[in-house]
Amino acid sequence: MCGIIAFLGNRDNAGKIVVDGLKKLEYRGYDSFGFAEKIGDKIRVSKSVGKISEFKETAKTFAKTNLAFGHTRWATHGKVNRVNAHPHASADSKVVVVHNGIVENHADLRKMLEKKGVKFVSETDTEVIPNLIADFLRKNSPREAVRKTAQKLVGRFAFVAAIAGESKLFAARNGSPLILGIEKFYPKSDEKLLAKVDGSAFFIGSDVPAFLDFTHDVVYLDDGELVEIEESPTKDHFHGHFFEIASGRPIKKRVISIDLKASRAEKGDFTHFMLKEIFEQKETITRALNQDEKQIERVAELIRRSFGTFFIGCGTAGKVCATAEYLFAKIARRHVNVIFGSEFDTQEAFLTDRTLLIAVSQSGETADILEAYKIAKQKKVKTVGVVNVAGSSVARQSDVVLPVNAGVEKAVASTKATTAQLAILTLLAFTVAGKPEEGKRVLAEAASSINDFLNPRYSAHLEKIARKIKNVESLYIIGKGADYPMALEAAIKLQEVSYIHAEGFAAGELKHGPLALITKGTPLIAFVPMGKFRADVLSNVAEVKARGGRIIGVSPKNDELFDEWIRVPAVGAAQPIVNIIPIQLLAYHLAVLRKNNPDLPRNLAKSVTVK
Repeated sequence: MCGIIAFLGNRDNAGKIVVDGLKKLEYRGYDSFGFAEKIGDKIRVSKSVGKISEFKETAKTFAKTNLAFGHTRWATHGKVNRVNAHPHASADSKVVVVHNGIVENHADLRKMLEKKGVKFVSETDTEVIPNLIADFLRKNSPREAVRKTAQKLVGRFAFVAAIAGESKLFAARNGSPLILGIEKFYPKSDEKLLAKVDGSAFFIGSDVPAFLDFTHDVVYLDDGELVEIEESPTKDHFHGHFFEIASGRPIKKRVISIDLKASRAEKGDFTHFMLKEIFEQKETITRALNQDEKQIERVAELIRRSFGTFFIGCGTAGKVCATAEYLFAKIARRHVNVIFGSEFDTQEAFLTDRTLLIAVSQSGETADILEAYKIAKQKKVKTVGVVNVAGSSVARQSDVVLPVNAGVEKAVASTKATTAQLAILTLLAFTVAGKPEEGKRVLAEAASSINDFLNPRYSAHLEKIARKIKNVESLYIIGKGADYPMALEAAIKLQEVSYIHAEGFAAGELKHGPLALITKGTPLIAFVPMGKFRADVLSNVAEVKARGGRIIGVSPKNDELFDEWIRVPAVGAAQPIVNIIPIQLLAYHLAVLRKNNPDLPRNLAKSVTVK
């Protein structure tokens, strides 16, 4: 959820580096923010309520220092106010911490510390962390104090800590993402495992865009690991040392060079990231198809041999998985199970070493997915990760990885990653059916069609429709077959950024209850296919039209029942991909017209790393 960035290195503008990094992590949380800077033997903390992107810097904002760290918050424990904003300091001000995740046993830890005379000032669970470290410092070295603190914490967490008087940074991870970036790393090696790494500067971040301008050499911390960063004895570079939290033993890690361009994470000429990412779908569908054919066939064979295949995802990824159920039934004549990641534990009785679990995740750090993986590993279930972030926890823990290849997606509402995921699952269904070349052709034609219709004129048409419905309180979306999950996904997009009450239904279910919600002028978005189901869906549309509903038809062909027609190409099995794109655009224009920020919708964060 929250965003963390820390810096220690051969630069004296650490505070500025950290704040710039926080702005690139704002999608992870934007309730409040703060940063800490080492000044002499003390640590100065600055924090505020609001978005880091609105922070006004002055000549006096930053100290001259080579150590700083910061945090942008998505509130879980405690109100959104300055006191609850990070960083948090111990009662004696000696230890300062930023934290992502939830300390589930914070109440018990707080009571224990209060009995020792510690006075807490915030409502957060985080505040127990610096106070625990301060307590352990009485009899332990700084690293041991941090390690023993991490052992005490129950739940998913990642934190960075600094101690007054020490030119060091400490970071620990258990469940929440934490990545080490190394500027001018040496010795260069993608193969060698190292217990100590050297560089001119070190970064610690929740996500790599925070430090992409400085380095592409990274180390992904795994669960139960701790890193200590310190200045070298020669004082001309810095060391990173890795340890197990449980035992304190040194461990070896691999430094890898990631292939990401910082420019992909910038808006360019677009007003918002969401609009940029919608238009990038001209290329991302094609990139999604750039898969290792042997890997695709390997996953297809795992599906064929499995005794029960489960697709799991959360939120939008969950709707992508639901679409796969229809795709596999139609294309491969095979039944697959679909369940939300948070519900996977209810299926434990059906899991065996012949089960296959396919997880779809944009971030690869979703807490509910990682919890499902724990259950799967205990049952010796094979796992496949369909992920957009290389090196993420899901990617590292999967037996097989199918990369989404959508590039950095910064808007909270997923767009290009969604359609890329749909493309991969469609290709997989064709491959299971023994028709991979047909799948590639269908998807290539869909990508070409998207390139043709996704243009400024099409966007302007969607904006005109948005103007007509921008003041409604509720709207509804219907679809049949694979369009039904897309109706559910369309509702999510509209909810996320326009804040209009939106619900998706199977087209035939309207007459079993939801039709009572239709009054004069109520908008109904209908995915109306060509072929077999067209007459069925149009019949459901007519029921709404007869009761005064305003019909917005999404279809390759117009119909007299439509008050507004959103044209989409007819692309066969890839129809869900092209159908959802105009709704993404509609949601974007509704958000802008209603004066919402489509990139940073209220109460939501990009990566849900807490349960």
